[in-house]
Amino acid sequence: MLSDIDDVLAKIAGNVVANPNPCSALKVWRKRLNVKQIQLAREMKISPSVLSDYESGRRSSPGVIFIKKYIEALIKLDRDHQRILDGIMEPKDKSAIIAIGEFKEPVHARTIVELVNGLVLKGEERLTMNIYGYTILDSIKAIYDLSGFDFYRIFGATTERALIFTKVGLGRSPLVAIRVSQLKPRMVILQGPKVVDPLAIDLAEKERIIFVLSSFSDEKSFIEALSKL
Repeated sequence: MLSDIDDVLAKIAGNVVANPNPCSALKVWRKRLNVKQIQLAREMKISPSVLSDYESGRRSSPGVIFIKKYIEALIKLDRDHQRILDGIMEPKDKSAIIAIGEFKEPVHARTIVELVNGLVLKGEERLTMNIYGYTILDSIKAIYDLSGFDFYRIFGATTERALIFTKVGLGRSPLVAIRVSQLKPRMVILQGPKVVDPLAIDLAEKERIIFVLSSFSDEKSFIEALSKL
């Protein structure tokens, strides 16, 4: 069991260090494992405000020692180590996830909108924000195949990404799922609907999500467009 936990620590640390935004990646792991910030701060023997400063990027990027201490504390707080082991593995049924990737350099949301031939439905004022990755999902299979914890896995290394839902009807289901999730993407792109449900647009506004409707006809078009970044 000890070697398993060492492997988990190494894999999570590698994921964080390789991420262009390590502070955000740390926060994603904490939320995935349902550990409260105050609990983690107590375990690390630092103040909650210091931990908050690191996670929000108000302090300079955390060093290797801090990252190791952070992850070790997460593992210690978790009552069931299998939950962590599951958290770094791919979903058992990956059919809902068509593609997932991280950009080598942060990309402005506006650039992604242009690449996917998108129409911005909400959040045009946030198009200068950076996006660090993307996940392309079959929306129908996602509804049937992804559990609540699987839904967390689609965020990859950071929440500051674009979630792209294909084969969408009216767009309500993806936004409802995001609304009840602790983790929120920076951008949501829909493929398929001719008309988008007003509730979906309203939820995107409430969650401060850049909400986009793409004119692409299939998922292959998204993969080809995003592979250029």
